[in-house]
Amino acid sequence: MVLAHGGYDMDIKGHVIDGKQGAFIIAEIAQAHDGSLGIAHSYIDAVADAGAHAIKFQTHIANAESTKDENFRVPMSGQDSTRWDYWKRMEFSKEQWFSLAKHAEDRGLVFLSSAFSVEAVNLLGEIGMPAWKVGSGEFANSNLISAMLLHNAPILLSTGLCSYEELDGVHFGLKKYGAEFAFFQCTSAYPVPLEKVGINVLQELRERYQCCTGLSDHSGTVYPSLAAMSESVDFIEVHVTFNKNIYGPDTSSSINIEDLEFLVKANQAFVKMRVNPINKDLLANELKSTRQLFTKSLCLINSLVAGESIEYDNITLKKPGTGIGADQIANLVGKSVLNDLPSDRLIKWTDVNK
Repeated sequence: MVLAHGGYDMDIKGHVIDGKQGAFIIAEIAQAHDGSLGIAHSYIDAVADAGAHAIKFQTHIANAESTKDENFRVPMSGQDSTRWDYWKRMEFSKEQWFSLAKHAEDRGLVFLSSAFSVEAVNLLGEIGMPAWKVGSGEFANSNLISAMLLHNAPILLSTGLCSYEELDGVHFGLKKYGAEFAFFQCTSAYPVPLEKVGINVLQELRERYQCCTGLSDHSGTVYPSLAAMSESVDFIEVHVTFNKNIYGPDTSSSINIEDLEFLVKANQAFVKMRVNPINKDLLANELKSTRQLFTKSLCLINSLVAGESIEYDNITLKKPGTGIGADQIANLVGKSVLNDLPSDRLIKWTDVNK
């Protein structure tokens, strides 16, 4: 169903994505757990406490997705001889993935994990993914996406490494299948400089594909997410770390837990402002007492004695706004005062002759 904000409504485990509820915030843990199951569980508690809607991991199966020819994306500690070894160390067993998913559910979080192989899709399919996140590097992986589509859940696809022509092809395939989907603007740089975030692409995606849109941010700051919220984005995916000083390949591209909590509160504030439009005229009337306090009325610069006339150069404006307004100055000039009129109080119509 096409909505006023240009996209489709979507339901992800009871969370309605319709342009009215604010952004669906996904905390991307990726490899921040560094292969530790305990740390992965700790992230679930921290993200839940921060108030995000979902937590997302990445399911890597070294034998299914990598070779020992793969280079490291960023310099590593030397703990792993090859990137294949690194992916191997990042693996969790099926039972461990189930435990993470159960923990997330118990804490009220939607559990998501990006799959990077058909084998990973099959594993996660046993858990039951309410949506499938497709990383930027997998946009042309038809085997992977086809395996996800068999599970009849929405596809959330990052577009960081594809052109519009290539994305048109992905869009055609998803529409042909009848899949629900959202396209995420993403710049695959780690960290991405603010001038490369591409907030403008959110509207381009929305108009070109008539779909829900998301921002997958790698800037390591809150600013792109705030800008996306102002554009009524449907999803925000942001990398999260416990501390910016923790070692890891994604730390420089991540925000901390406190920043995540701030984004959650900001998202709620954007919703409150968006769903409560004001009537300017009615509001001005509601603020009548404040208006009187802050505005000004006509007053003398120099005191007059009874019988003297009020002249232009002897009139000024002073607080409060409970007296004669500035729009009446022409009707006041030339009138004589009935009694002595000091300059330390507002002029009243009863002070002058008719």
